[in-house]
Amino acid sequence: MAAPAACTRFSDNYDLKEELGKGAFSVVRRCVQKSTGLEFAAKIINTKKLSARDFQKLEREARICRKLQHPNIVRLHDSIQEEHFHYLVFDLVTGGELFEDIVAREFYSEADASHCIQQILESVHHCHSNGVVHRDLKPENLLLASKAKGAAVKLADFGLAIEVPGDQQAWFGFAGTPGYLSPEVLKKEPYGKPVDIWACGVILYILLVGYPPFWDEDQHRLYAQIKIGAYDYPSPEWDTVTAEAKSLINEMLTVNPSKRITASEALKHPWICQRERVASMVHRQETVDCLKKFNARRKLKGAILTTMLATRNFSSRSIITKKGDGSQVKESTDSSTTLEDDDIKEDKVKGGVDRSSTVIAKDPEGYLPKQQTVLFKSETPLKLNDPTCFSCNGSDSSEDLENSHYIPLTGESDEADEIRIVCPNKTCSQLSTSSYGSARKQEIIKMTEQLIEAINTGEYEAYTKICDPHLTAFEPEALGNLVEGMDFHKFYFDNVLGKNCKALNTTILNPHVHLMGDEAACIAYVRLTQYMDKQGQAHTHQSEETRVWHKRDNKWQNVHFHRSSVTPPFAMK
Repeated sequence: MAAPAACTRFSDNYDLKEELGKGAFSVVRRCVQKSTGLEFAAKIINTKKLSARDFQKLEREARICRKLQHPNIVRLHDSIQEEHFHYLVFDLVTGGELFEDIVAREFYSEADASHCIQQILESVHHCHSNGVVHRDLKPENLLLASKAKGAAVKLADFGLAIEVPGDQQAWFGFAGTPGYLSPEVLKKEPYGKPVDIWACGVILYILLVGYPPFWDEDQHRLYAQIKIGAYDYPSPEWDTVTAEAKSLINEMLTVNPSKRITASEALKHPWICQRERVASMVHRQETVDCLKKFNARRKLKGAILTTMLATRNFSSRSIITKKGDGSQVKESTDSSTTLEDDDIKEDKVKGGVDRSSTVIAKDPEGYLPKQQTVLFKSETPLKLNDPTCFSCNGSDSSEDLENSHYIPLTGESDEADEIRIVCPNKTCSQLSTSSYGSARKQEIIKMTEQLIEAINTGEYEAYTKICDPHLTAFEPEALGNLVEGMDFHKFYFDNVLGKNCKALNTTILNPHVHLMGDEAACIAYVRLTQYMDKQGQAHTHQSEETRVWHKRDNKWQNVHFHRSSVTPPFAMK
């Protein structure tokens, strides 16, 4: 289908319908093209909230998506820029995730796995032929066009994709999702298109047996396995897999990227191009059973870790867009723990990010803290005894992945938005009631970051929702006096904030949270502010802040703050 004709305003060509999902800077809504009646998914980005770095990445993603037109790729049909909003019009993908569809099938064989990976490789080959490296191939980004039987697999989410001409190898930054990262990325060596093939090898391994080739709750051990390509084919589940399938995996999971098979070569492998003769047609019930557990673990782990990571860095965001009927529309990200270090080639100055759940990894080798957050917002309603424990999987050892138990989810109701997870296995050190304090501390940090974001973007209404109406403050602008109420702050929102700089980035350093019972907390931190003035000069300012939070009606509000040192006019409050 040809791309719709360009128009000056989105509303000239499309009618907006219901909301499908929401992110930190954007919302996804179903839309109908007026001239044809065709349905699409419109990602609406509030560009007023984006930093210069955010906007640069948004333009890169749109530029890449415009280059890619393939039946196995979620296609960008239109890109419309207005004064404060950017509209990206994508395919409306309603079939959900490929991995979720597989476990619902009555029959699933090695030949089916071959057909799935063929479609994935076709999309990757198209990307590579157009000088694009996806960098974030994983199950969450493999969708089905519709719920119809035999619907096409669609590759989504190009928020981390980069443009790499030819066979260029360079260091483009630390980016991807832990279990799917290639050895060269982990070793911080120059990389290119082969990183996508490595991820395809991991995905194919999972498609055949329902669990990944590299697995460890400890991030260091997981990365150590990947760096040396330490995987095997354990009995009995691999005994029934053909030698040709294992051969393709071996060629994909080759540690040396120069010797790794290419997408074009993989598509010519006998297990794919001659599947009717080579691939087994025996139903793999054990794979389906294992894949159900794998799906449950990654969904739960993704929900928990996304929240945990999003609260550790001010640049972090988290969202997965799901409709109530189970269909799914991808924003520029998803629920898994994707991480990205800013592309060194493009920008040596760290800035914000445009991806809804991208994590800036200051230390990619050990970005996961020891404790696991146990308080998180559920993406879809989670009922009691629904997801499995991804840490211990119901066994006495976290290394045993075969068995699985259910976690009691406690909340105000069976479908609570915020759920406290307690693993009944006393030997499970990853999820326990002792982690609850850590979760509340992360919640305070997150609220502080939201407050500062409202200041940075000059959104007074958002600021007032987070602050107590009788907020008290000691700050340099008050000349040593204690000010109370919002009028003193409103002056700066109306007359100063956001008007004296071109770009603004805030980082919270060394946050320390003191919990005072269940409904009060104090946070102390260093606030580092980077900004560009009207003359294009870069500045950095540091201040020390303390904020007191109080929980009323299950909602945190800032009741008092103290800030030292004199800040530049635009950064007040």
